[in-house]
Amino acid sequence: MMEPSRPARIWYQSFVHPIEQAPYVARLQGLLDSVAGPGIRFEVHGLDPPDRFFHPLTEFRCAAQAIRRALEAERAGYDAFVIGHFQEPGLLEIRGAVDIPVIGLGEANMLTALTMGRRFGLVTIDPVFIDWHERQVRTHGLEHRVAGVRAIHADLPGFMRAFTDAAAYAKVRAEFVEQVRPLVAAGAEVVIPAGGLPMLLFARECPFVIDGAVVLNGIVTVAKAAEMAIALHRLTGATVSRRGTYAKASAECVNEFLGARW
Repeated sequence: MMEPSRPARIWYQSFVHPIEQAPYVARLQGLLDSVAGPGIRFEVHGLDPPDRFFHPLTEFRCAAQAIRRALEAERAGYDAFVIGHFQEPGLLEIRGAVDIPVIGLGEANMLTALTMGRRFGLVTIDPVFIDWHERQVRTHGLEHRVAGVRAIHADLPGFMRAFTDAAAYAKVRAEFVEQVRPLVAAGAEVVIPAGGLPMLLFARECPFVIDGAVVLNGIVTVAKAAEMAIALHRLTGATVSRRGTYAKASAECVNEFLGARW
């Protein structure tokens, strides 16, 4: 069993480019620094190339990168690994490859939402993701607890301006509220901005409530889920079950993966 009081480092794997999206990375790191518990250090890492095309093939490629990063994080002594991308590609494979806690941005938020309301809804930043998130909800076995998935039509430059420009922020917020209201009418009691970008953008509103429904602060949620996972690991020695879904990959399996070109 690990020492509960030892300082902890958490590898936060974002799927944006560390240089091209440096302002976003800096804002994300700043928020994580502000909410981290005593003795907890989050370290944001990007991907190169990043997740720039809205296509399953890109998600697959990013998943392979994330798996390598998780193996690197464990070998470097990190205490947990966060997949900071709502679709969380590679989550199953990473949990089967490392022994440190692995937290998915989407899963952590959906499970937390169910402790705050009976049903939740998702609002993503592009309609192309609606089908993806519907599959994701089914993968986690939560289809009976979701009121729906909707999307705003956000262009990335305009969305990024919303971080610093009040008029741009008001526009994005109004579009978000417009998509939330049908979800609330359909029974959503909690709403999740489905993505790191909208989560970070709306983190300034504490609390954020629309028609009585709570809009989850997704970055803070995954941060605290990671801290809890570390605490449980240290106190109980357990991370995930190796019985089936997250059966541990052999050293030979891992070495074969690392030796391949992806």
